[in-house]
Amino acid sequence: MTWFRFFRRQRSDSELQQEIRAYVEAETEENIARGMAPEEARRRANIKFGNPQSIREKLWRQNTVAAIDHLWRDLAYAARTLKRTPGFAAIAILVMALGIGANVALFTVVRHVLLNPLPFSNPNQLIALDETSGHDKKDSVAGGDFYDWQSASHGFQQMAIWRFSGYNISGDRNELPEFLPAMTCSWNLFSTLGVQPALGRLFVDADDTDKAGVTVVLSWSLFKRRFNADPSIIGKTIRLNTFPYTVIGVLPQSFSFPDPKVQLWVPYYKGTPSIILHSHYSHNGHVIARLKPDYSASQAVQEVQAIQRGIYTRFSGTGPVSSEVVSQPLIDDVVGDTKAPLYLLMAAVSCLLLIACLNLSNLLVARAVARRKEMAVRSALGGSRVHLICQQITECVLICISGGILGVGLAHLAVRWLTKYWLNLPRAEAIHIDATVLFFALGVTAFAGAVSGILPALLFTDANVSTALQDSPRTAGSSSSKASLRKGLMTVEFGITVVLLICAGLLFKSFLQLGSVDPGCATRNVLTMRYFLRGQTYSKPDQVISFQEQLLERVRHLPGVTAAGLTNVVPGDGPYGEMTFTIPEHPPQPPEKHDSALFRTADPGYFQAMQIPLVAGRFFISTERLGNSSFVIINQRLAHEFFPNEDPLGKHLAVSWRSPSAEKLEIVGIVGDTRHRLNEPVQSMMWFPILSGAPGVTAETALVVRSTTDPAPLSIPIQKSIAAIDPDLPVSNVLTMQELLGRSMASSSFETSLLGAFATLSLLLASVGLFGVLSYLVAQRTSEIGIRIALGAQREQVLRLILTDGLRPALVGLALGLCISAAVTRKLQSQLYGTHPLDPAVFGLVAIALLLVAAAACTFPAWRASRLDPIKALRME
Repeated sequence: MTWFRFFRRQRSDSELQQEIRAYVEAETEENIARGMAPEEARRRANIKFGNPQSIREKLWRQNTVAAIDHLWRDLAYAARTLKRTPGFAAIAILVMALGIGANVALFTVVRHVLLNPLPFSNPNQLIALDETSGHDKKDSVAGGDFYDWQSASHGFQQMAIWRFSGYNISGDRNELPEFLPAMTCSWNLFSTLGVQPALGRLFVDADDTDKAGVTVVLSWSLFKRRFNADPSIIGKTIRLNTFPYTVIGVLPQSFSFPDPKVQLWVPYYKGTPSIILHSHYSHNGHVIARLKPDYSASQAVQEVQAIQRGIYTRFSGTGPVSSEVVSQPLIDDVVGDTKAPLYLLMAAVSCLLLIACLNLSNLLVARAVARRKEMAVRSALGGSRVHLICQQITECVLICISGGILGVGLAHLAVRWLTKYWLNLPRAEAIHIDATVLFFALGVTAFAGAVSGILPALLFTDANVSTALQDSPRTAGSSSSKASLRKGLMTVEFGITVVLLICAGLLFKSFLQLGSVDPGCATRNVLTMRYFLRGQTYSKPDQVISFQEQLLERVRHLPGVTAAGLTNVVPGDGPYGEMTFTIPEHPPQPPEKHDSALFRTADPGYFQAMQIPLVAGRFFISTERLGNSSFVIINQRLAHEFFPNEDPLGKHLAVSWRSPSAEKLEIVGIVGDTRHRLNEPVQSMMWFPILSGAPGVTAETALVVRSTTDPAPLSIPIQKSIAAIDPDLPVSNVLTMQELLGRSMASSSFETSLLGAFATLSLLLASVGLFGVLSYLVAQRTSEIGIRIALGAQREQVLRLILTDGLRPALVGLALGLCISAAVTRKLQSQLYGTHPLDPAVFGLVAIALLLVAAAACTFPAWRASRLDPIKALRME
């Protein structure tokens, strides 16, 4: 009831005043009725009632909650104090807004990417299974291994497999053809995850068999974009790779596993080539399993591990069979390599917030010097120390609340920007500011207010009253203990800033190293695009070759085209896949050992088009096509690794590249090394003739075109050339080589830029803090400096004195930061490429940059102090 009465104090007071007036009026009327004059009657009525103000005050106190009343007065006092110094208030609020906003934005991303459970039923029961051969590198799961695990294991409720794919969709109603990223999955993937359809139904066991009709499930985005969200599409057919597929269902809008770009799903049996469906050697699947309630993850995985070892024992002599099984929670598999950069950035913004708090605390310490007399007077008038501390902290909390409100607004904009421009950020579609994030913002704001305000409040509310009242501005400003405190805070600020700058510098140098890597081919004026020759139209080798040759003939005659070629994947676009091989001319290897290399396809003009140098032998020739295509080209890495002291030309590789049985291919050429990824070392590669026309291995094609100028304008004429041959064939990934390589480094570039921005902002805050504190100290020491100059001190000496005072905390902070960085940067080893964690150049440049910024921040206050007029300075006393 007290709380209720507290918020009705004004109303209760108004009602009391009405009652008092009514009583006085009634008593006055009675006195008049007794024969008194009106004035005398009112006077007697007031005397009889007593003091109305005292009664009102008593009721007001009864209806007051002391804690809330004190807080309200403290807030009003803090607001008036900040209003008198708008410049200080604006700077302090902006500093805290930047620190709080950065933390709220990064926490929003971390929460929805790393901390929130996956939007599936009982997500803690879901694990991802992968294979490995005993080394650190994980491998995909072979289809044959999966089916053996599924039938023989008992620790899982369900186990499902999926793999990425893609389909050409052609329109029956004049829609443009389109290539759609897709996924093939076992029928029980959705039930394993616990997903229900938005429309229709999902796959059942009967859909995922060899004899079943072809069915497809659409993503919500495709359903809405291409089919105008028309429910009647359920049960109808759409043409994928020229074949009719029956649409049986639509997934909910919230479903985006494993990638929001996936547009449709087909059953595993129908979307996977039969040659690899039950193979123990073709590793291209990803397995998800749901644990049984009475099984632990370790028990279930050990059971699968035992099954895999049996598979390895039976099949290792005939192909690359994995020997080990590794597992991880599905959330870790979804997040992938994003976890480390996100935690690194979260640590960076935490440091930024701490720097902002130290900056505000330092400014408050410097500002509190001038308020020592005010605190002493308030204490002398009866103010308790606890009350004075609460007032000081309230002022700081008010700054932080204002900064927090502004920071949440900045965080909202930052989150939208991050989700838009941070490529390959997992679960980006689910990131938003919610109630939990707002509570986090409230907590961060309270923490910042307490950290920033407690130290100044404790230091400047314990002053001896008589001493404080006798202090002059000179003695108050030059207190050695308070000056040491301010310098100590600045030292910590600069130390944290050094750590951030060095981490950002190492990542930036790593990014530069990555950008300077030579992919081994032409990158300027090269255009690439992909297409997929699938369906009945391209089911025979001569159909595939006919299209390829017609296209090359048309493209090479386009104006501006210097050269054109075909391959399955261009340098820098990923590993694509490996094939095992043997060398017939070499002694047989142990059954468990299998040599492998990345495989590529190429036409006779590809190497010249990409300017990949010929080291020995020759390129493919136009007659090496169809049945006359038992030839292979290798790179220097493969030659050095497998033919270290011999000439590979004329020798053979036995590879199962067109059929399950191994085929002997003659090595006719050796070309320069190219990189499949810029941040990974060169691997052994082998190229097969793309004009062999084998549909299974030559249908996925990348067209490369080199010109003398910017090749981007060629994209439209080339797509028209493709449409002239096959109007239903779409193209995808139309990119220049520079765009393609830039996209592969986009995530690394973005993360480095973010950390660099936070580090730069930290340096700016530290330098502004140093400038502000030093300027304030100079102002407080005006009389002292005037006396020094009057007594004969040279202006150069004064300049040196102030610079020394300002640079000392920066130098100590630099030394402290360098020591901490030497330990911290070792944790960055996995994030660096071609850069040592203790790189002397980065450490040296950061040290020089920080000293220059600190010197610049100190120069103006020092110069102003050295130019003081001693007469004016002494008059200020």
